[in-house]
Amino acid sequence: MAKRVFRVGLLLVLQFTLACCWWTPEAFALSEEQQLISQAWRIVNYSYVDESFNHQNWWFVRQKALKHPLSNREETYGQIQEMLASLDDPFTRLLKPDQYRSLQVNTSGELTGVGLQIALDEETGTVAVIAPIDGSPGQKAGLLSGDRILKIEGTSTVGLTLDEAAARMRGPIGTTVTLTIRRAETQAVEEVPLVRELIALNPVTSKLQQTPDGRSVGYIRLSQFNANAATEIAQTVQAFEEQGADAYILDLRSNPGGLLQAGIEIARLWLDGGTIVYTVNRQGIVGSFEAIDEALTDDPLVVLVDRGTASASEILAGALQDNGRALLVGEKTFGKGLIQSLFDLADGSGLAVTVAKYETPNHRDIHKLGIVPDKEVALDPISRDRLATEFDRQYQAALDLLIDPRVVAGVH
Repeated sequence: MAKRVFRVGLLLVLQFTLACCWWTPEAFALSEEQQLISQAWRIVNYSYVDESFNHQNWWFVRQKALKHPLSNREETYGQIQEMLASLDDPFTRLLKPDQYRSLQVNTSGELTGVGLQIALDEETGTVAVIAPIDGSPGQKAGLLSGDRILKIEGTSTVGLTLDEAAARMRGPIGTTVTLTIRRAETQAVEEVPLVRELIALNPVTSKLQQTPDGRSVGYIRLSQFNANAATEIAQTVQAFEEQGADAYILDLRSNPGGLLQAGIEIARLWLDGGTIVYTVNRQGIVGSFEAIDEALTDDPLVVLVDRGTASASEILAGALQDNGRALLVGEKTFGKGLIQSLFDLADGSGLAVTVAKYETPNHRDIHKLGIVPDKEVALDPISRDRLATEFDRQYQAALDLLIDPRVVAGVH
């Protein structure tokens, strides 16, 4: 039953602009292009999570970049990218003005493209699919977590940044982009044409189902942590409570994450108290986010996860698991335990900078390790319309747990 009325304020992208003065006496001797490099350098210098800067003298990196002849903005961007590449951190990157705007649109709830969440494969240098967005061209074409994107329109992805790869896949609605894919399961290489669409990022789908023993189970699938996510989850839970839901299954499979704050707010919907996540900055200072109000429901909860469950999804899953609020079913998660913040640059471009790492409430660092579910259940690839049906083995395993009297009684 509902325990409180949830009031959701507007979730904002945590976007930081350094307030300190960039204009040192030296700045007057620098050209406009050099000043942009210096600004990017200072942002990283003040905020990057690794104070050793990948075991290099960060000041020398700056001086090397400033000595390079610069005749236009693209050359400047190239020097900033080279400077950031020395950190060996694919998540710390330059976002050119169009890329920066696209990222902000993405988190606001709408984008144009093929709907693939991607990451860099550190071993091969190619681009890996974390997860396709529900209903997107990528999802309709059967692309899965772990598939490798070898080429985009014939151009190798080796050496591309994440944003360069994403930009190549974006384009006008109705146009086609062809990806060369190596399938994770079979290692077969194939050409996959995708027609770009306007993708509305409605992150929540749900249904209330009756189990054979007469119980009502609210199934909620969350595909992304964007600005709409917490509000939609809250409204869905409240509606199910009014309809007499007895238990819940929260599906985070193939959810690549999104806004940190959205993950925290959704965790608060399920927790009466306790720590949600710890953050650790480069000084080793530990901060935390806590559950601050009464949960919407105390009904039993099972969370579905897989290898495409990443970032904010792992924060939420880890919080619910460590606090004993939910059991996790499925496969080990992706393992992204780093937090990025966005910083404005003077020309309308921006930097995404890794500013901290996170740990679960039990101080587990899951980066590159992932979260192991309480009940591991493999799942053969199934179509989207078979999720949460008798063909979905992970979903059926979650239902079995919810029938277990120990789970119903809250004994996790």
